[in-house]
Amino acid sequence: MNNLSSKKSAIACPSTFKTFSLALQALVVLEKQSGKCSSGDMAALLHTDATMLRRILKALVQEHIIEAREGRDGGYRLFKNASDISLAEVYLALRIHSTIADSMIEAARENCVGGQMKNVFSEIMSEIEESTLQVLKSHTIADIAEKMI
Repeated sequence: MNNLSSKKSAIACPSTFKTFSLALQALVVLEKQSGKCSSGDMAALLHTDATMLRRILKALVQEHIIEAREGRDGGYRLFKNASDISLAEVYLALRIHSTIADSMIEAARENCVGGQMKNVFSEIMSEIEESTLQVLKSHTIADIAEKMI
């Protein structure tokens, strides 16, 4: 895995596929806006809770995917070109992979079956993670934005 997966994050939002979807949608909005957009405007456009969206945006700011400006003319904008932001980068920024793997391994209790299952789950999750990252690396925010009307 690349070095993004080894970074620690102070993300304060749940790392789920819903979070990932909202992050991608927010990034596409920023690409389509070609400038700054407030979290309130994005939340209204995406019909989602502004507080949760701000938590997602904070994680993306921490990973230098977007930047935030405070004040009267503040808002969020892409930190780099949409064609340079892979879906894998967003996925890793939100730590979704860790949450899924941890949940599966946690579900394997400390008994004769569960102890053996932890090793098997770890191997399977590594395979799934590598496969997922390969697919996500081949797509960018610009790709998604281009496919939308």
